[in-house]
Amino acid sequence: MILELIDEAVAAGARGHAACALFGLSPRALQRWRAADIGDDRRYGPKTSPKNRLTDRERRQVLTMLNAPTYRDLSPRQIVPRLADRGQYLASESTMYRILRDEGQLAHRGRAKPPSTRTVEEHVATAPNQVWSWDITYLQTTIAGVFFYLYLMMDIYSRRIMGWAVHEVEAAELAAQLMRATCADNDLDPKGIVLHSDNGGPMRGATMLATLQWLGVLPSFSRPRVSNDNPFSEALFRTLKYQVNFPYEPFATLDDARGWVARFVHWYNHEHHHSALRYVTPDDRHFGREEAILAERHRIYERARHRRPDRWSGATRNWTPTGPVYLNPQQPGDPNAARSKKEPPAR
Repeated sequence: MILELIDEAVAAGARGHAACALFGLSPRALQRWRAADIGDDRRYGPKTSPKNRLTDRERRQVLTMLNAPTYRDLSPRQIVPRLADRGQYLASESTMYRILRDEGQLAHRGRAKPPSTRTVEEHVATAPNQVWSWDITYLQTTIAGVFFYLYLMMDIYSRRIMGWAVHEVEAAELAAQLMRATCADNDLDPKGIVLHSDNGGPMRGATMLATLQWLGVLPSFSRPRVSNDNPFSEALFRTLKYQVNFPYEPFATLDDARGWVARFVHWYNHEHHHSALRYVTPDDRHFGREEAILAERHRIYERARHRRPDRWSGATRNWTPTGPVYLNPQQPGDPNAARSKKEPPAR
């Protein structure tokens, strides 16, 4: 029966080692069963108990101590050194955890909330204006410890900067104002757009969240203190600050900062050949010119190979469009793999 069930599971797409594990078998044991044709399951399990196991009396003593008023709010990790300070040793830390687990008492102790695993959502953009990313970065000023704050919103599908602003403070009200202005400047109905950000105050401020709800925008947030969850905005800020024209000297006035950012945004959207987009500009991809540009490049390369085939050892360079863009794609073995995958409707 076990062999039939495992064969049925594997035929349905399960992995053999995972199916074996459900029966407490190793894949090697399964191979021996098939080779020897032994018939019934002859596993008996251990026939003896460990000689050093706790007696029933010792086990009850440990459990009583764990539930005593002095220790009931402490974990075994905290209890063991306290007992040692009193000259006592009842059991090891792992044994205490095992007893609590066997008794159904292995739960978080104390008033603090138990630690939780934060998950991050996966989003897929198959066209412009489905998933945006935004963040705030510092711009150094001539006064030590004082900064200007650059707000940037970008479309992750095309990498196009959709809106920006430079202010003297970080505030949810200014972020909400930028979101409204960006939608108006692009003549865009934002309903259904996913707006991803980190967990900063302006991102989670009541004014910003209320504005997003009013506009029909779906907020999405990174895990706390995990910058990799917002990679597109982080990469954009790196491009900005390592751009050859980024000033070596701090910005003297707010107008200076805004003027430089305006020039950068124009260059980035209209002239920057983005490496992740097969070296087309963000505007080319955003406004649908990408396929024609890449198709023409492919034709040029094919003509070159036709003229001198001896100079080509294989296919020409890949000039196909890059396709969908994933924000925080799920990785095999990721401890935060319990993610909800959201693909916005095509716009």
